[in-house]
Amino acid sequence: MTNYEEMLQQLKEGEIERIEIEKDQFYEFREVLVRHPLFKHFRGEAKQSGRVIYTYLDIPRS
Repeated sequence: MTNYEEMLQQLKEGEIERIEIEKDQFYEFREVLVRHPLFKHFRGEAKQSGRVIYTYLDIPRS
């Protein structure tokens, strides 16, 4: 099982540039993401075939 919380922390700290989530991982990842205290700092961009790329924003989205 993938440790999404650790991946989000690495993204926040700048250790990684982005997280790429495939279509079959989306709901499992999203469950962890929406519980994260800095949820609004993460931005997801949908790509073809259901893939989503998440990046971290210093200023939270509204």
